[in-house]
Amino acid sequence: MGGLAMEEMPLSALFEQARKIHLAASESRADQDVVKKGCEILQKCEDMVGKLGLFSSNETKEDISTNNLKYLLVPYYLAELTEKIIQDDRIPIVKASHAKLKEFFSFCEAMELVPEEELEASSRGGSAPPADRRALKIARFKRQKAAESKLLEIKERKERRGRSTKAAALSTPVESGEEDIPDDDSEEEREAWLSTINLAVCKAIDLMEMLKREEEMLSAIKEKQLKDGEDGFSRDALDDRTKKAETWHRDAAARVQYSRPAQPITCATFAQDVLEGRASVSQGHEHKHQPLIFGPASIVGGALSTERERMIAQVFQPSHRMPTMSIEDAGLTEMTIMNDWQEQTKKAIEEASTSWYSDKPLRRKEEDDEEDDEDEEAVMKARAFDDWKDDNPRGAGNKKLTPCG
Repeated sequence: MGGLAMEEMPLSALFEQARKIHLAASESRADQDVVKKGCEILQKCEDMVGKLGLFSSNETKEDISTNNLKYLLVPYYLAELTEKIIQDDRIPIVKASHAKLKEFFSFCEAMELVPEEELEASSRGGSAPPADRRALKIARFKRQKAAESKLLEIKERKERRGRSTKAAALSTPVESGEEDIPDDDSEEEREAWLSTINLAVCKAIDLMEMLKREEEMLSAIKEKQLKDGEDGFSRDALDDRTKKAETWHRDAAARVQYSRPAQPITCATFAQDVLEGRASVSQGHEHKHQPLIFGPASIVGGALSTERERMIAQVFQPSHRMPTMSIEDAGLTEMTIMNDWQEQTKKAIEEASTSWYSDKPLRRKEEDDEEDDEDEEAVMKARAFDDWKDDNPRGAGNKKLTPCG
C-alpha cells in the first residue's frame, strides 16, 4: 500500500494513514509537511465518503455498520489537523477548522450521538448563566474521562485476549481447518468506535469555543493594526520576541548541564537587592546586621574616645534596646540551636542504650556479690545461734521449778 498513489488506495487504507498522522500530530509537534499531507488525505477520504454514500440524513447510529462508524471522524480529524497549520494569516485557518468542527457536530447530532444538554446549550448560544456553563463543562469533562477509561479498558482486554490466544496456540496443536477462524469481536470494535466518537464530540465542543474566542481576538487585533498601520511592525516584533525566548531557553538548557545551582537566598534584604538589580545572585550575601543608630551617633565615626563624644552619641537615642540581628538571622540561629540539640539528644540516647547493655553483666555480678555477702551473714548468724543453744539447753534456768530441784 505504501507504493500506491493516493487515488489508487482504498478508503480504509487512506483513513488508517490519516489517523496515524493525526495521532502523531496530537502527541507531539509534527512537521508542517506531514500535517498538510494528512489534511490532503482526509480531504480525499471526505470526497470518497460522499461519493460512496456511506451515510444518510435519515439514519441513526444504530443503522450504521460497524465498519463505517470510524468514517464519522473524518471531519473531526481534518479540523484538528487544519488548526495545526502555521501560516502568517491565521484567521482563514481558524475559520476553516471551526467550519469542519461544526460540520462534525451537526452530523453527530443527526446520528443522535450528542447529549441533550449539549444540544440545549448549543441552541441557547452564549446566553446561559455562568453556573449552568460551569455545570455543563463538568458534565462534559466527566463524559470525556469515561470515554477515555472505556477505550483503555477495551485496549487492555484485547491485549489480554491476544496473549492468552498466543499462549493457547503455542501449547495446543492446531487442527487442520481451524487456523483461520476469526475472533468474534465486532461488538467490542463497535463499542470502541462509539467511545472514540463520544470523546471526539467532547473535544470538538471545547475546540469550537476556543477557536471562536481566538477568531474574535485575531479579528480585533487585525482591525486595530489596520487602523494604526502597524501590521508589519507587530509581526516582526512578535517574531523577534519569539526567537529571543527560544534562544534564551536553549542556552539555559545547555548551561544547566555544566553549572552549579546558586546558593539559596536566606536574607530578605539581599533578595530585595537582587530583585531591584543592585546585587547579583553570585555575590556573597553574608550580611551582618548591626543595630540601627539614631541621632548624632550616626555621624560620629570610629570609637568614642572622649566623654563629650559619648554624651553626644547618647542624645536622641531610643529608650529600648535595638535589635542586633534580622529576623532571618534569628531564624537561622534558632534552627542551628535546634539541630545541635537534636544531635546531642540523639547521641545521649544512643550512649544510654549502649551503656545499659554493656553495664548489664557488671550490674548482675554486683548483685550476685551482694547476695553472696547476705548469705554468708545469715550462715554466721545461724551458727552463732546454734552455739548459744548448745551452751544454754532448754529449761536450764528453771531448775527451782522442777520437782527434784
